[in-house]
Amino acid sequence: MKLSTAFLLAQATSHLATALNEPSANQIQRRRYAKSSKSKGGKDPEPPAPEPEDPSPYFKRASNFFICSQQGASCGSDDATSAEIVAATPDGMTLIYTDASRGGVGRVDISDVNNPLGTGFFDVGGEPTSVDIHGDYAVVVVNTSDDYVNTSGELHVFSIADWKLLKTFQLGGQPDSVAWSADGKYVVVAIENERDEDLGDGGLPQMPPGFVVVFDTMNAAPAMWTQRNVGVTGLPGVLYPEDPEPEFVSINSQNMAVVTLQENNAVVLIDLATKAVAGSFSTGQVALTNVDIEEEGVITQVHPLTRLREPDGVVWADDFHFITANEGDMDGGSRGFTVFHKDGTVVYESNSELEYITASIGHYPEERSENKGNEPENVAVGMLDGKPVAFIVSERSSVIFVYDISDVTSPVFLQVLPCGQGPEGAKYISSRGLLVAAAEVDDRDIGARGVISIYDIATSEKPVYPYIIAPGIGWGASSGLSFGSNTKTLYTIEDSFYGKSRIFRMNAEGHPLVIEEAIRIMDTEGVLEAAAPGFFVNADKTVNLDPEGVTLDSKGMLWVASEGNGSAGDGSAPNVLVQVNMMGVIQKAVLLPPEIAAKKLKWGLEGVAFLDDGSDDGLLVACLQRAWKDEVHPMVLAWSITDNDWVGYFRYPLDKVESPNGGWIGLSDVSVHAGMIYILERDNMGGPDARVKKVYKVDPKTLSWNGEVATKELVYDLLPILKTVSQGLTPEKVEGMAVTSNGMYINNDNDGVDDYNGATYVSFIPLIL
Repeated sequence: MKLSTAFLLAQATSHLATALNEPSANQIQRRRYAKSSKSKGGKDPEPPAPEPEDPSPYFKRASNFFICSQQGASCGSDDATSAEIVAATPDGMTLIYTDASRGGVGRVDISDVNNPLGTGFFDVGGEPTSVDIHGDYAVVVVNTSDDYVNTSGELHVFSIADWKLLKTFQLGGQPDSVAWSADGKYVVVAIENERDEDLGDGGLPQMPPGFVVVFDTMNAAPAMWTQRNVGVTGLPGVLYPEDPEPEFVSINSQNMAVVTLQENNAVVLIDLATKAVAGSFSTGQVALTNVDIEEEGVITQVHPLTRLREPDGVVWADDFHFITANEGDMDGGSRGFTVFHKDGTVVYESNSELEYITASIGHYPEERSENKGNEPENVAVGMLDGKPVAFIVSERSSVIFVYDISDVTSPVFLQVLPCGQGPEGAKYISSRGLLVAAAEVDDRDIGARGVISIYDIATSEKPVYPYIIAPGIGWGASSGLSFGSNTKTLYTIEDSFYGKSRIFRMNAEGHPLVIEEAIRIMDTEGVLEAAAPGFFVNADKTVNLDPEGVTLDSKGMLWVASEGNGSAGDGSAPNVLVQVNMMGVIQKAVLLPPEIAAKKLKWGLEGVAFLDDGSDDGLLVACLQRAWKDEVHPMVLAWSITDNDWVGYFRYPLDKVESPNGGWIGLSDVSVHAGMIYILERDNMGGPDARVKKVYKVDPKTLSWNGEVATKELVYDLLPILKTVSQGLTPEKVEGMAVTSNGMYINNDNDGVDDYNGATYVSFIPLIL
């Protein structure tokens, strides 16, 4: 049986309350995809070998263009940049994007999709909100308003050949989006005159009302264009008809424009030839089932939720149907997308599907559960292998969902694509078969830089992304990594971003890796509470550790390294090693030696690994992330499972900081293979600022474990491969490593999709070790 990535992800949508339901106090959450079970003795089951699949065309991310590179190739500036809406020249070789942070538009040469180059930035005298291109011209709409009452805006027309400003039109209000008809005859601008969210309760109505501007271009020079306002107040189906707030616009081949009125939960259709409203209707509400509506640190997709759609982005799928991205803004947000017939009939509703998919690939934003979940922002259409497809842009999950819309009444999920953080706009470039997406979040302090992602098409058995899937299991923030009893099985854990700690067992055969089991850690026997009273155990006996490392010992027991917090003497959570059986029940809890714990600072236990030292039960090797009080180097400690006591420690010499943004360097994981100790060392920088992501080894035969400074030997510099798999969006927190005879696996912590784009990369690096 062939198990495609799309099939496995589709399984996530069928694992509703049964699969993601929160266990009761005396239950362990153990979800399996494969029909396998633990054999006696704690050995991992042998995963079935996957059958090869027939190659198919998929989109893949070819590159990311960093908006900050327009200010210098190294992206060394702290100044915020952004990319919201992007358009392409007819030949598909040049992109134009809006950058509201800098008050202008940028130009990018993408003739080589693997190496996009910035070719200029142009001030537009205000806040650019949208751009579109047709033929020889680009139109940019700019908000020049003084405030929410005294609104104004402009439409600039540029020559794309030399980027000269040819004409400026006054719009009479604050523009939000612009679209050019396919035949070049019309330019349509949605004038939102947006509400002041800080005025009163932030609700509607607020004056002045918005409207729509239609330009007759006649395919002529801009000096010949004429403009006409189309009023959209007083329409049926609109919640606040006196304040419509037009948001986004799309035009079909019959020159019918559809305009979303987001806060009003409505759309309006405008016949561009007559400049008359052809209809309007409410977009209604969606009764969702099995979604997460609580931000309690656990992904619990079990709740009902009814919400207005409040669509933002919209695009025509054909001349009769359009698709809305139901982001929500004021009172709604239904977390999915809808296909409407132009008469207002809903012909397809995605319901909770996007929520399930994001949870199964580690991109569910738990910290947005009480708001709008994954938050579909925009939508575009294009082609893949001769089939029409829709691209649904998720702002909070930072992904794009690709759907086959050959039958527009029954879209079929195909794949998901990673983006920069906070994608806003997407554009399919038909002349080259490319997709581009603009992501607006740019904050160097958190390692997020605004990018335009460029996707081309490749033929492969499976899509490149995601690297991990978990049908029916919501997950994220994976940290340490370790092999099971065979190299076909990997274990990872979720860190303290989530409030009820779990260990994940993954099938490591093939791509992507599949999480087949989630083991909820439980303190049903009171072991952890006795060792560290009042810190970790929840009322239902689940635990709220900060798991950072995991390993399997010779007896088939799992050990988890939990990082403490705070400093010694301040009453903060201690660092602890926890032994867990295969049912998730804690068997032992080991605190650090008092003389070492007395030096505690933050940056505590990170990785743990099993070392066979010839004794009955062997040793555990555990590393601290950074140097503690009065120390120059971080410590790597050894605990004897046989003697139930600490053996000692050595000090590990760190590399020097190399990042132009400063920061620090620390340890992230430890692994043991063939008697050698492997250490994962990284800086706390991501993206263009990342410099140190390396694996070193230490020979334990040279150690006395009496606090000496070890000698380390470089095994592998991870930075090149991390840049390659992420197309330059190098993850900061490379926190997992598992070493075997023919290479190593590495993975990164995605921080629970909080202040990060959510991508998790797992790479196997073939080496002879």
